[in-house]
Amino acid sequence: MSHLILQSPALRAENVEQIAALANAQGVHSLGNTAAHLLGVDQNERAEIGRLCDTLGIDHAFLDNIRSLSDCKILAMDMDSTLINIECIDEIADMVGRKAQVAAITEAAMRGEIADFAESLRRRVALLEGVPASELERVYTERLRLNAGGERLIETAHAAGLKTLLVSGGFTLFTQRLKERLNLHETHANVLEVENGMLTGKVLGPIVDGQAKADHVAALAQRLDATADQIIALGDGANDLKMLALAGYSVAYRAKPVVREQTRFALNFSGLDAVLNWFKA
Repeated sequence: MSHLILQSPALRAENVEQIAALANAQGVHSLGNTAAHLLGVDQNERAEIGRLCDTLGIDHAFLDNIRSLSDCKILAMDMDSTLINIECIDEIADMVGRKAQVAAITEAAMRGEIADFAESLRRRVALLEGVPASELERVYTERLRLNAGGERLIETAHAAGLKTLLVSGGFTLFTQRLKERLNLHETHANVLEVENGMLTGKVLGPIVDGQAKADHVAALAQRLDATADQIIALGDGANDLKMLALAGYSVAYRAKPVVREQTRFALNFSGLDAVLNWFKA
């Protein structure tokens, strides 16, 4: 039996009925005000169902079976614009009036237009030369917020026994703070060089690019003896694709088209905790 999970912050009963009819669903179960579970759906209409859901502002997920979350072992997440609401490097640059220059490179890299992420990061970090390191603290306290559902997703994953991994092309000041705040098991990010309280415009050590993200996920999977269908991974940019490819539950969150095309699931409208409705309560 095939399952179809529908989710939206403003899920309307008539829209659920419309999709259920198109999918020839054998049954419909409500999962609260924002989600519905359609049973016995006709997967021959997947493309048309996807187009209708996009038009109606509804996230949809086809599943062959509904498993327990505790069957999974890893929840891996990107940080910027996935777990959190901002691109940290853009906001650091904004503190000194350089956001437009940095953001243009960030956007091109996220869309996959700059193939070498490491080079794009070095170009952006170079524009931060002379920025007081204290501005990073301001970005964290004044601008950084968790995206909706992030905390609940992580807490529920922990309760189910999953290990949580934050892998970011951003910076360690932010990932370390989030590790402490959310009790994450493991975080990896880039280290900004600081001299005399100022950013030098350089990154220390190996850069955490798309391959490094995938390597960290693969290493944790090996330690835990986790198979692909026991890994949930969320990301939004081209730099996340190699990591997402390792996960049976690959999730494009508010993602660029290149990412949505290569992942199993997409969350374009719902919060991060929408992932939980793909599993047994």
